[in-house]
Amino acid sequence: MGRKWGLDLLYALAVAAAQVGLSFSASMGQPDREPVDAVAVALLLVGPVGVLVRRKYPVGAAVVTLAATYLYTWLGYPFGPGYLAAIILLFSMVTLGLRIQAWIMAGVTIVVFISYSHLWSGGMTGLFHDLAVTAFVLLVMVMAELTRIVRERRAQQQRAAEEETRRQASEERLTMAQELHDVLAHNISLIHVQASTALHLIDDNPEQARTALATIKTASKEVLGEMRSVLNVLRDGAPRSPTAGLDRLDELIERSGLDVKLERDGSRPLPPQVERAAYRIVQESLTNAARHAPGAAVTVRLGYGPRELVIDVTDTGSTTPPELAGEGSGNGIPGMRERAAALGGTLTAGPHGRGFRVSARLPLPQENA
Repeated sequence: MGRKWGLDLLYALAVAAAQVGLSFSASMGQPDREPVDAVAVALLLVGPVGVLVRRKYPVGAAVVTLAATYLYTWLGYPFGPGYLAAIILLFSMVTLGLRIQAWIMAGVTIVVFISYSHLWSGGMTGLFHDLAVTAFVLLVMVMAELTRIVRERRAQQQRAAEEETRRQASEERLTMAQELHDVLAHNISLIHVQASTALHLIDDNPEQARTALATIKTASKEVLGEMRSVLNVLRDGAPRSPTAGLDRLDELIERSGLDVKLERDGSRPLPPQVERAAYRIVQESLTNAARHAPGAAVTVRLGYGPRELVIDVTDTGSTTPPELAGEGSGNGIPGMRERAAALGGTLTAGPHGRGFRVSARLPLPQENA
């Protein structure tokens, strides 16, 4: 507010200097008009005051300035520079949104000046003069309207850009939350299962318990690394690359502690978003198998079609009582469906014989086909 007031003060002083100084010069070229005196200077200074307060009192400033301008003209003072403040006030009213009031004042101004010219010249001014006065006032108003439209469009574009920025930020937060859910759900479940195995076997089979503890160590390190990678998106300039891809499936399967068979029907580069979604779908499917079907044999099949990637994760059913069947948030399958739907694909999940099957189809862009 203070900066605007300072700029308006400088603006008003410039208008005052222009109106007063140039009016003295104009009077020398208009010998038939009254010379600029103290009354003229006082009237010429009303406009700059209106320019100074136009933001706070736009209508009042314009009315007083126009009245002073009319009086200045009717008293016979020189034409020209003394109208600068009136033009600025009409222009400002339009750009400030007071369009109806501004157009009414513009119409009154046209009537006042045309009436004055006819009365002062004895009716000898002519149609050309009247049209010239009207055209000048209308030109000022049209320029003001064009400026208003440009400013409104610019403001609208800025609002749209800000809204798009907020939307992208919201999508990034949702993506990060989903990534964190998948990372934590898989690794914490794996740690839980392996810890239970280690406790069960530590006395009878210490070597196998040692293997379970080693898996826990690896999984905890993995979850810390992936969480750090996901949270890096909060830092300015952090890379937006996916935290996991299908090239890490063998490592994921090895850490799962399950009997998993991986089948690949073809192979080729995939878009990063498809890589990440496919990895997370397999990861969540293995997490569900570890929770609900411990001891089951799992088959992971990747089919690289010409237009889509097909993912099938099938387990044969639990061979031991599940320890984590009643735990978890219940968001695993909906989360997988959301990932597939975000790419325009589909995902189905349900019983398959004695076991369970997750099947996803993720479309591939034309350039990757």
